Amino acid sequence: MDNHSNHHDKQRVAVISMLSSAGLASVKLIAAVFSGSLGVLSEAIHGLIDFGATIVTVFAIRWSSQPADDDHQFGHAKIESVAALLETVLLFGTAVYIAYEAILRLTTPHEPLAIAWWAFAIMVVSIVVDFNRSRALRKTADATSSEALKADATHFESDMWSSLAVLIGLGGVWVGFQWADSVAALLVSIYIGKIAWDLTSTTLNTLLDAAPAGVSTQINDIADKQNGILSVNSLRVRPAGSTLFVNLDVNVPRLLNLVSISDLKTSLVAAIQKKLPHADISITTNPVALDDETAFEKIGLIAAHYNSSIHHITVQQVQGRMAVSFDLEVDGATQLAAAHDQATKLEDAIREGLGGDIEVESHIEPQPARLLMGEPAMPAETKKIEKFLQELARSEKSLSDLHNVRVRHADGGLYVHYHCRFKPTETIDAVHAAVDRIEIAFSAKLKNVKRVIAHAEPLREARHKL
Repeated sequence: MDNHSNHHDKQRVAVISMLSSAGLASVKLIAAVFSGSLGVLSEAIHGLIDFGATIVTVFAIRWSSQPADDDHQFGHAKIESVAALLETVLLFGTAVYIAYEAILRLTTPHEPLAIAWWAFAIMVVSIVVDFNRSRALRKTADATSSEALKADATHFESDMWSSLAVLIGLGGVWVGFQWADSVAALLVSIYIGKIAWDLTSTTLNTLLDAAPAGVSTQINDIADKQNGILSVNSLRVRPAGSTLFVNLDVNVPRLLNLVSISDLKTSLVAAIQKKLPHADISITTNPVALDDETAFEKIGLIAAHYNSSIHHITVQQVQGRMAVSFDLEVDGATQLAAAHDQATKLEDAIREGLGGDIEVESHIEPQPARLLMGEPAMPAETKKIEKFLQELARSEKSLSDLHNVRVRHADGGLYVHYHCRFKPTETIDAVHAAVDRIEIAFSAKLKNVKRVIAHAEPLREARHKL
């Protein structure tokens, strides 16, 4: 059910309840005046209080449906809780007044009551109306998580039971027990007081941001079962009307990339909202180190932290001491002093990150141009180069089906691309050695070759698309 439908349903049942309260209160007040029954009068006053409460509810629902703004960034839903709290104050006032009048009538002489049949009929109709309205209000309140409608439903339920007590009291007067009317009114006041107390507790919990019972455990269980979540650091849950605001702080492996972390958060939100559809969820992720991280992974993370591009990472154990080396790419126009300073900072960070007595050194090389403007070679030149590549390929017995040859002029030299095939069981070491030999022989034969890029594919699979 969307927010618009929620608001429409809440307004509809609230208005119907308001009209019902007005009608019942008016009829009971007339019956109380003509019958002199304190029980009926207590019900009439109770009904008038309910009528005022339903008016408050209608306006509270209209206000709570307004969207969040700069001054109320979590929306206006808590106005329903304020309205519910106001209704509990009215209930307490009603209970105290009725109890006072009942005790006063029980302890002082008064004129005997003469109860007409229509007083009984009014109370029976009241019970039927109260039952139907409380059921409709409770259903909508549960569907929309409305505090105000829940309070209204409680009002009508209290009306129903108190009307039943008054009906019994009227029956007692009918058979000659004059005190039964006052006792019924006193019972009504006690019941209303209990309802008001229970509603006050629930409403105050909402206003004080008390987490709904069991919700924190549910969310923790969902997070624990989510792949990639290491642990939950903190969880804050608070209700506001139909919305449940959830702030979740979790630990994730620091090896996860940003896309994986984003996917993880999306998946966790979906899992929580499957159980709690009205949850508004904010997740904070804290990348933490794992005990089983390899030296290569740690070095890569440290380099990424320093925004440094490295490759050819080598890690050795030499007489019990770790030795790390890598190639660091810097802009070719960078002066040596600046490049060496950058390399030293990265080396120190790696040394500190790996811990212990570690040998760390870097090889500084010019960073390849990020974007090269290239032009295809002429067809004759491409054909000649492809023929030469085919000759070199024939010397490599493990290599076959050299295809997709492309030759380009860029950055003042040649860039040659081609695809080739190997047995699916061939190792990468063997594949790399074969294409390296072709590149070395090709570069020795032709001048100004910048790069020869070979794309290896397994045999018996479709050719790779360009």
